[in-house]
Amino acid sequence: MAKANPVEVQKHLKGVDYPADKQELIQHAKQHKADQDVISLLEQLPDNQQYKNPADLNKALGEIE
Repeated sequence: MAKANPVEVQKHLKGVDYPADKQELIQHAKQHKADQDVISLLEQLPDNQQYKNPADLNKALGEIE
């Protein structure tokens, strides 16, 4: 499966209110018609983690194999 890049992910998360958790990010991405690659990537984020800003989220996304 092709990995969605952070720019693509952030495009679908424009306007999200940080801090945000995994479920908020997934819901926001779905509302903004993110494709399945983006959703799948967000679903791999750890549960019970708050992301303070887009850079914090990008760091976490970069750690996903």
